[in-house]
Amino acid sequence: FFSETWVPSCRGAGSLSSTLEKLKGFRLGPGDAKDRNNNRQSREVEKKEKLWRGPGPSSKKLVGESGSTLETSAPCKIFKSAYTPLEQQYLQIKEQHKDVLLAVECGYKYRFFGDDAEKAAKELNIFCHLDHHFMTCSIPAHRLFVHVRRLVSLGHKVGLVKQTETSAIKASGASKNSLFTRQLSALYTKSTLIGEDVNPLHSFGDVEGGELTDVVTDPPESYLLCLSETWDKNSRQLTIGLMAVQPSTGDVVFDCFVDNSSRSELEGRVLKVNPVEILVASDLSDSSHRLLQSIATASVQAGDVVRIEKRDNTLFDFASAMNTVNNFYSHTQEIGQSCLVASLESPVICCLGPLIHYLREFNLEKVLLHLFQHLSCETNAMVLSATTLRNLEIFTNNTDGGVKGSLLWVLDHTRTPFGRRLMRKWISQPLKDVQSICERQQAVCEILDSDSITLPTLKALMSRLPDLERGICSIYHKKCSTQEFYLINSNLSRLGLELQALLPSIQSQLSSSLLRGLLLDTPDLLAPAHNFLKVLSEKAAKSGDKMELFYDLSVFPVLQERREEIQSVLAEIQDHLREVQITLRTPTVNYVTVSGQEFLVEVKNSMKSVVPSDWVQISSTKAVSRYQSPYLVEKCRRLSQLKEKMLIDSKKEWTNFLNQFGEYYYTMKKAVCNLATIDCLYSFAEVHLSTNCGTQMALHTGKQGKLTYSNTNGDRRRTMIITGPNMGGKSSYIRQVALLCIMAQVGSYVPATEASLGILDGIYTRMGASENIYKGRSTFMEELTETSEIVAQASERSLVILDELGRGTSTHDGTAIAYATLEYFIREVKSLTLFVTHYPPLCELEKVYPRHVGNFHMAFLLNEPEFVAKDPAGTTHQRPDFITFLYQLTEGAAGRSYGLNVAGLADIPEDVLHIATCKAQELENTINSRR
Repeated sequence: FFSETWVPSCRGAGSLSSTLEKLKGFRLGPGDAKDRNNNRQSREVEKKEKLWRGPGPSSKKLVGESGSTLETSAPCKIFKSAYTPLEQQYLQIKEQHKDVLLAVECGYKYRFFGDDAEKAAKELNIFCHLDHHFMTCSIPAHRLFVHVRRLVSLGHKVGLVKQTETSAIKASGASKNSLFTRQLSALYTKSTLIGEDVNPLHSFGDVEGGELTDVVTDPPESYLLCLSETWDKNSRQLTIGLMAVQPSTGDVVFDCFVDNSSRSELEGRVLKVNPVEILVASDLSDSSHRLLQSIATASVQAGDVVRIEKRDNTLFDFASAMNTVNNFYSHTQEIGQSCLVASLESPVICCLGPLIHYLREFNLEKVLLHLFQHLSCETNAMVLSATTLRNLEIFTNNTDGGVKGSLLWVLDHTRTPFGRRLMRKWISQPLKDVQSICERQQAVCEILDSDSITLPTLKALMSRLPDLERGICSIYHKKCSTQEFYLINSNLSRLGLELQALLPSIQSQLSSSLLRGLLLDTPDLLAPAHNFLKVLSEKAAKSGDKMELFYDLSVFPVLQERREEIQSVLAEIQDHLREVQITLRTPTVNYVTVSGQEFLVEVKNSMKSVVPSDWVQISSTKAVSRYQSPYLVEKCRRLSQLKEKMLIDSKKEWTNFLNQFGEYYYTMKKAVCNLATIDCLYSFAEVHLSTNCGTQMALHTGKQGKLTYSNTNGDRRRTMIITGPNMGGKSSYIRQVALLCIMAQVGSYVPATEASLGILDGIYTRMGASENIYKGRSTFMEELTETSEIVAQASERSLVILDELGRGTSTHDGTAIAYATLEYFIREVKSLTLFVTHYPPLCELEKVYPRHVGNFHMAFLLNEPEFVAKDPAGTTHQRPDFITFLYQLTEGAAGRSYGLNVAGLADIPEDVLHIATCKAQELENTINSRR
């Protein structure tokens, strides 16, 4: 029934399991034949179960697509005594890279083996089958980038194992009958997707026509984040070091801070960085591990997997990390960078060392030679905590985790990928320097109001640009294709020339110092791009032909020598044509090319008799046959060898050429940064036009450096107690205030006819009600923990928003906690505070602190209550008041919260509403009688 060459025709182990179960129950009929067949069938089924996963431990578990499992416990047996040479190659490489999915180049496809094949087949939904000793699946080479990106996006690390020998050169060597040598040529994870294997241009014409607006289709941010922890037993403090690098753009940020058991500081920084990959020590603390796992779990639910990799603890030790850092930077010529590294705190060094080790695996460590930026420099930027980023929906909404509906979504009208990345940075770090804010506002104002033709022209230049920032970084890493290099440099050159032509009008027509500075500097920074384009053949660059890439080979002597050797062989082949014509007695015969095979001699089959017997027949049809003479066979073999050597030499010269571009990387990056800044300023102008944000800010610091707000009477107070009915807009109002402050300090217009704001050093919020399961906290515990952190961090120059603090416990306890907390903020912290509450006793604080506290409520109109007959006896029942919300902030405290009205809006049954109304009236009468 089975043969030893049987191959399971299935997509996964689930199909195989069901097939095997059916076979186990297969019966032929009565008699000895049935027993013999059943025994043979059982033996074959057992053999196939053992072979499913190939060589390995004695007990295996087969996992199907449906999640079902099939256990095999007998020792694994194989019906061939030795692995094939290709399998041996795979095993040797796999032993050194056990955590990598290896894609092995085999001709025009890439193959996966063993467990790698099963994982790849499941993720890519492709066919997987048994071949010799391993399960295997394959993908075509021209679709490699699609499948690698798919695997990487799902959190896998993928390695490409490529052939290191070419066919023609191998055929002429001593090992011509052996297997092609292969080695791991590239590794890819979500943060390291750089190189022409994973960033191909489908068609250069598509890019130029605007159909492909981005060379790289990665997410806007692709940070690799590394963490280290240092516990001080004496002070009992946990210090966390952080370094994040984006290899695709060259951005490197770092930070060092003291954190508490809730890891709120770490959470805030992780949300700002938004990493796609996180590197940690294997002994990371449980609290930090739970936080990172919760972020990774949320990313899976959002369809954007964050990959977490644990590394050996010793790499994170200060001595080991410092040794790695010293060795790495000992050869750098960047004096400023060396000084910066020397000034880094030890927890940051403990991150930098492992990052150097990790990026070396991908040949991307050069990115760490760039200047670093401090992630949360409190002297320059407003502090936005993790809770604030979530509650105010700064980057994502709280409904489905998407960008739509967030502040980033409102403000981001950028036209370029690099502008989009900068906009996110601006929003995550609002400015505190008044002069810098005003410079941005003046630039936006000029974009909106100026009559200069320069600004519309500049806006048009920013359209349809590829991702220049990632492009120049890909070139810097020497991993770009010729198509990408030409596309990036042609755009840089075009921008430089067109900005150069606009310089006279920029100098005479623009008054914004920020715009003038950006536009006047950029043309000189882009100048080197012109020279690099002059060296290249446009046609060869667009087609990817590295052998014909350079115009003048006199500066490439190796290539010139190879080219002369090739021309010499071609001349000899052409000279041989005369001899062929004489031999065949056909003066008109010429060489033909068929299916890529060159220099074939085509002869009609009726004249085959004149063909010498030592000629080699290459191919034939019914009408003709094609041959090569022994001389042609030898010369074609020599020509193939020379062309392959030429290609190898061309690749080396191409790499050297890219290295020359790397010398101008910093100037190019600065130019692209200037363009990104201009893009963000245009985005703010677009916000004004699309949403009618009516005014810029009049910024001040307040009397004696204290933040204040002005009520309708012009008095200065620090605290607003906001009451009023449910659904009246209290939470929306306080969110609006916070978002306006952020918009103002990033330099945007705000939706107001007039506004005067002080400079905030931070915004802290406590809103909503939700438990924190992964930290083991109830709703009320989470409220108090967040409040405690705000008390510890807020200052006189902070905006504090507390929404219904104390509602998670009993009325009396909640009222007491809310009262005491608010009084502490008024008396001790002295921050600008917006406090939303349904507890009437808190409104009494206005009398205690009349200079600093004001009561406000969201205005509404109240109709008289209705009485309706409900029972046969004619007894009337009161219906809850009908309220009309006005959504306006009004002075004074609201007497009630009118929660029963909201119950009516939620379609609570009438009987329930009547009982609740009566009970509310009863309780109110009781309280009034006690008073």
